[in-house]
Amino acid sequence: MKKNKKEQRKITAIDLFCGAGGLTKGLEKAGIDVRLGIDIDPSCEYPYTANNRASFLLRPVEELDPDELLDAYPKESIGLLAGCAPCQTFSTYNQKADPSDKRWWLLKEFSKLVLDIEPELVTMENVPRLQKESVFSDFVDDLEGMGYFVSHQVVNCSDYGMAQNRPRLVLLASLLGPIHLLSPRQLNWKKYTVRKKIEKLPPLEAGEVDKNDPLHQACALSPLNLKRIEASVPGGTWRDWDEYLIADCHKKKTGKTYPSVYGRMGWDEPGPTITTQFYAFGSGRFGHPVQNRAISLREGALLQSFPKSYKFVAPGTPIYKKTVGRLIGNAVPVKLGKVIGKSFIKHIQNLSS
Repeated sequence: MKKNKKEQRKITAIDLFCGAGGLTKGLEKAGIDVRLGIDIDPSCEYPYTANNRASFLLRPVEELDPDELLDAYPKESIGLLAGCAPCQTFSTYNQKADPSDKRWWLLKEFSKLVLDIEPELVTMENVPRLQKESVFSDFVDDLEGMGYFVSHQVVNCSDYGMAQNRPRLVLLASLLGPIHLLSPRQLNWKKYTVRKKIEKLPPLEAGEVDKNDPLHQACALSPLNLKRIEASVPGGTWRDWDEYLIADCHKKKTGKTYPSVYGRMGWDEPGPTITTQFYAFGSGRFGHPVQNRAISLREGALLQSFPKSYKFVAPGTPIYKKTVGRLIGNAVPVKLGKVIGKSFIKHIQNLSS
């Protein structure tokens, strides 16, 4: 008997706003063939191409040629277009979010590309706050107007086997039929804690670099910040400190609402959302559970579910914490990318059965 044609077709993807390749790596792990990643940040090219099979294109999304994207999809494949636009505009950390910010309208550019190339499948990941904005509802309306079945929901990465409390908005769309993100119960993945992800890494002092892994390096601490982290316990806040350790800004009424900065992670629970400044002790609850330092770049990458071997900087190249921290903090967690990929594969299998 001849196989159903739908069973022979594979999913091929293009990853817009690909960053360092978190989504691409996750889709690859799920069994999806990612052919091309696109971003405007030159620092993304090395980690993207060094760790993934896809090619990299340095270009703004508004300058993309739809025909060029169509050429990246093999004939007879099922096309997937992923568009995880930068989230800083919509993040709760951004107190100055403004519709005049160019990034606010990247979803419109993404929508135009979907209209032009008509991929069978579409996905988008972003911060939950985006769901409240008209630009998102317009995006969903555009997709439904093109005939897509659309589902979207806010999930916490810790429910999907990641050692990180990271709420994310995930959208899936298909021209082929109704689609939904697989649930944690369907995947049956075990939960991870900070301990399980980073406890076995070599211990570091603040300011030290692991000789075997340059990415496993911790920021130096000032004498005052060293006293602060020594006075910190997992789950505690700066409110527990002696008065002389508390920053002046936190003594003011406006500063009292930020208790999580200068905090330690707990070993036996998921970590906080990894931001672009996770390597800095004063930027959030990024203190190591027991060592007197902030977590290292490698530890942040592991909490983002990147493989331990993932390369972010070419050998012999200086490591700039601000750059690497941005690449790691902005990434789609690899394991969330795998969840998305498995959801699309299950969707196609259901259509073929």
